[in-house]
Amino acid sequence: MPSSEYAAYEGSRPYFDLVRGALGDLVDGEHFFDIIADDVIFEVLYDFPGWPRIVQGRADLMAGFAGYGEVIKIQAVDKLIAHKTDDGRVVVIEYEVHGTILASGVTYNNRFASIIRIEHRKIAHWRDYMDSLAAWNALTDGTR
Repeated sequence: MPSSEYAAYEGSRPYFDLVRGALGDLVDGEHFFDIIADDVIFEVLYDFPGWPRIVQGRADLMAGFAGYGEVIKIQAVDKLIAHKTDDGRVVVIEYEVHGTILASGVTYNNRFASIIRIEHRKIAHWRDYMDSLAAWNALTDGTR
C-alpha cells in the first residue's frame, strides 16, 4: 500500500491493485481510494450479507471496505478484461476474485463485472455485478 493511511485495507489489496491498474492514466491517484470521487455512488446489483445495495460517498465506501477484510481474505484477483469507451468516461472491467472466507476457511472464487463512470479523473459511479451463487455457497459452506 502506498501509505499507512490504507493499512486497514491490506486484505483487499489485490482487488484495489487490479482496479487501479485497469484504469491506468484515466484517473489520478495512487491507491484505489485516491481515485474515488468524494461523492461517488457505488451500487451492487446483488445481495451480499452486511453490504448495502447503494453506498454514497467515499467515506462510507471506505468504511464498508474496512470490514470486508474481516470476512474474506483475498489471495488473488485475475482474468482482467477491460472495455474502455471511446471517450474514456466509462470503463467496464471483468475479473475474478480468489480468496478464503475467514470464519470457515472455505475457498472463495467469484466472477465480477463492474461498470465504472469517470468524471474529473475520479470514479464517480460504480455499478457492480457478481456471481451471487458463488458468494452464497462460499459464505454458507453449501449447508443452507
